[in-house]
Amino acid sequence: MKHIMRTKTIMLAGAVLPLLAGCGANEIASPGTGGNVIINPPSTGTPTPSPTPTPAAKVTPAGGCPTLPSGANPLVDRGVTDDTPTGIWRICELPATINQSITLTKVPGLVYSLPGRVNVGCDRGFSESQVPAACTIPSVTLKIDPGVIIYGATGQSWLAVNRGNKINAVGTDTQPIIFTSRDNVLGLNNDASNGQWGGVVLMGRARITDCNHGSLASGTCERDTEGSSSPAIFGGADDSDSSGTMKYVQIRYSGFVLGSNVELQALTTEGIGSGTVLEYIQSHNSSDDGAEFFGGVVNFKHYIATGADDDSLDVDTGARANFQHVLLIQRPGAGDALMEIDSNNLEGDTPRTNLKVVNFTAIQNQVSSNNEANDQASILLRGNSDTTFANGIVVTPNNECLRLHGTGSTGDRATLVAHATVLTCNSTKYIGSGTSGIAYTAADIAAIFGANGNNDVFTTTLSSLFVNGTNESQVTAFDAKTLDAFFDTTTHIGAVKDANDNWFKGWTCNSSTATFDDAANANRACTSLPIA
Repeated sequence: MKHIMRTKTIMLAGAVLPLLAGCGANEIASPGTGGNVIINPPSTGTPTPSPTPTPAAKVTPAGGCPTLPSGANPLVDRGVTDDTPTGIWRICELPATINQSITLTKVPGLVYSLPGRVNVGCDRGFSESQVPAACTIPSVTLKIDPGVIIYGATGQSWLAVNRGNKINAVGTDTQPIIFTSRDNVLGLNNDASNGQWGGVVLMGRARITDCNHGSLASGTCERDTEGSSSPAIFGGADDSDSSGTMKYVQIRYSGFVLGSNVELQALTTEGIGSGTVLEYIQSHNSSDDGAEFFGGVVNFKHYIATGADDDSLDVDTGARANFQHVLLIQRPGAGDALMEIDSNNLEGDTPRTNLKVVNFTAIQNQVSSNNEANDQASILLRGNSDTTFANGIVVTPNNECLRLHGTGSTGDRATLVAHATVLTCNSTKYIGSGTSGIAYTAADIAAIFGANGNNDVFTTTLSSLFVNGTNESQVTAFDAKTLDAFFDTTTHIGAVKDANDNWFKGWTCNSSTATFDDAANANRACTSLPIA
């Protein structure tokens, strides 16, 4: 969540792709021969020159767009792209509203596009007994098959999964689902690109705080989506609500700003309930937070944020959230806090924001610059939020590690409990701040963090940027299952136990910020697209 609006330049690449709206299915460029044919002459005793390397394989465009079930708003064939570094792609545009359950299938040489805001169903209201009259279609589910690529065709394209509807985006560890930008499809991005489309937003019916509509006292609290120029409402009273499943998913180059303190990021969850399944999701180069979680009940395993331009993990407005196996890695010279946890400055609201982060490795400043900005430390905890860390590693050698900010009344102050957590910070380590009389001091924070024998002067021996080394393996792990049954019991701190721990491989993309595996394979680069 930003506190200083940053101006973003959104690359629309209009001059590169003017044929998106005008090409038909018959306007497909020839894929060519795929390379030179080398015929070696009979040996004459002289060395035979090495053959010219065969160019990398490229995709050829699909012949057309899939046909959706009768009655469904159809896909629109927008023709093909120019010849990009990965080949020529058929573009199938999603409708503005998905009005019945459909499946987006993986078709070689085909990408799906979001022409602007794309609604999964319509807003079905606070509960099924309170569906607005304007919502005239049944609840729908958008199913996305493994390996599907979906891109935002404009800078303000985003996918809105409205209340009472679901997404079922389940990839595999070798065929992740990729949400990305138009520039990424065209091969125009580099490792600093971001802010090129909106992102994925899940709206649910669980409890939230900071109401735009209704009130906490009456149990009718609802909020509007940040960054939405038209109503996109979330909140309800069902903490077990489900917005569907997302698993093995990459969300690249997202985030846009519509006004002061109103932004979208790669993944935004809003009042989702415990029935929602989130696993194996990578946010890459979001121009705002890596992911932000507004209220509701969040259970999330295997979350990776690389290159976020604001906070890597942001939790607020009464979210009760459990995270395990978490890698937060910011770009050198970019980003604010690794984590920002608060109540959106409404300290008296309940439910209180309650975050538990287990088996995490959070890295900022792997070179010389101090990445943080407004939050002043790599982790910021503010009023009416309760945070628990277990089995954590924070590496931010040029920055303070932890700031607690006290506001409201004494009972509303942010709280922290830490188990088996180690910090590599600058010499200051802690920042205390807040309202006169209830502000934290640096000494307060040192005592709070150190209460369970945690180490705040830790020499990291991480290898390959984020894999535990000798010093990390010597820290005795805490059994996180004692905190919540959702958590797995582990024998190590941090996100990645050792070189044999491969949960992050195969479904992620590589960049200069972090290489997860097989960096030589162009299919694995965040700046490229898989062609198989």
